Amino acid sequence: MSLKKYSFLRNNKISFKEYSLVPLRKSDIQNIRRWRNEQINVLRQKTLLSKNDQILYYENIIKKSFTKSQPDIILFSFLYCKKCIGYGGLVHVNWKLKSGEVSFVCDTKISNSKKRYQSSFSIFLNLIFKIAFDEMKLNKITSEVFDIRPWTREILEKSGFNICDILKNHVMIEDKQIDSILYQKILRD
Repeated sequence: MSLKKYSFLRNNKISFKEYSLVPLRKSDIQNIRRWRNEQINVLRQKTLLSKNDQILYYENIIKKSFTKSQPDIILFSFLYCKKCIGYGGLVHVNWKLKSGEVSFVCDTKISNSKKRYQSSFSIFLNLIFKIAFDEMKLNKITSEVFDIRPWTREILEKSGFNICDILKNHVMIEDKQIDSILYQKILRD
């Protein structure tokens, strides 16, 4: 199976040590579906994804984004020693405003370990910055985090993100109203 590529990127593989980002591989989508379903309470996802849902999403959304000159979604398999341990990228990309929202989900075993999660997420962010700021020339990246994820907040803040808004009682998680915290990282005005 050949590696899919984003037509607008010069570099379709960005690496740091044993880690790399490659355009989302179809072979990884069912593991990603499982991780998303296991972590549904920290995602904007409302219902469990079926195998067929995941295949249709890949075929109808992701595959089409590979050939667009300005896709609004750019997703990557996040690899460690060539094995997929997560995925993410930029969603809600606005080419005119030069902005996008970072998205990241990793293997549930990793996300349950503070040290492993923070290490993985930090490396992922550094790789995605190379794509967003160096390749795509974006000016701003945003992120939305529910206020039950302190590990994620710590890494965003260490990576140069600032809080730009707090939406009080914005989501319901396990019968509790939770704030949604909006972050942004601005490279250039």
